[in-house]
Formats: sequence, C-alpha cells, structure tokens
Amino acid sequence: MPDSLPWTVRRATPDDYAAVGELTVRAYVDDGHLPAGMPYAAVLADAASRDREGELWVAVEEESGRVLGSVTFAAPGSGYAELAGPQEGEFRMLAVAHAARGRGVGEALVRHCIERARELGLHGLVMSTQPSMLPAHRVYERLGFVRDPGRDWEPVPGVDLLAYQRAV
Repeated sequence: MPDSLPWTVRRATPDDYAAVGELTVRAYVDDGHLPAGMPYAAVLADAASRDREGELWVAVEEESGRVLGSVTFAAPGSGYAELAGPQEGEFRMLAVAHAARGRGVGEALVRHCIERARELGLHGLVMSTQPSMLPAHRVYERLGFVRDPGRDWEPVPGVDLLAYQRAV
C-alpha cells in the first residue's frame, strides 16, 4: 500500500452520519446481503447510534471530503459488541461505497480496527460476516483473521453469521 493515499481514515463526525448510513444500507442491500425494507436496515442507517455506542470510523476522500467507507469498532462493554470476549475488540458493519471498491478502503478500515484494538491493550479482534460476503472474507484472511466456527451464530432465524478472529 502506498505511503500517501487519496483518502484518510478518521473518526466520524455528525456531518458524516447521513452519508455513512446511506452508504452502509446501499452496500448491504445492493449486494444482496439484506433484503430492502428489513428492520436491520434501520440499524445500519443509524450512524449516530453506532458512534455513540461504539466508535464509528470513516475513510474520507481527501480532495472531495466524500465518505468512501465506514466501520463500527466495539470495545469491550460496548453495546455493539455481540461476539467479543472481555479482552477482545469487535468490528461491525464494514461498508465501502461501490465506486471506491478495489482501492484498499475496506482493508485500511480493518487495519485501523486492528490498531485500535492494540491501542486499547486488547488481546484479540473478532467479527461476524455473512457467508455471501466472499470479497470481504478474502480481505480478512489476508490480514490474518481465521475462521472460528465455534462462534458462528444466527442473530435471527435464517440469518447465519460466520465468525472470524485474530490475535492483535
């Protein structure tokens, strides 16, 4: 990855919330991971709650200020930590705008979560993903995440989630 990139990862601000919500819903719905109109779409759209209950991070194009991607980092005790143990961080709702895919945005957001877990002195980082999110699985595996089938789960009937974890 080059030293100087045309975008930067930073903590989201309230000015980013609408773009983050829209981008996240579009990524899940347009890619077929979530049927339009499902209640979970409201959770994905509510960027303000994600930032309040966890940490919302964005990749922002430097020239235009446009949000290219986002991720929610959940420290232990966060309302968004569903899978993590006491010494683990968790990330959720990783989404990259269609036009920004293939540029390393998603990978940079995941790398940021790894570094954030290290900063907090955590021992590991976990996340859940849908079986259909194959491009994301390749990113996770390239960054050292391994499948943890013992933590696979079903948040609602018919929605199977695969767990991945890595030491930090």
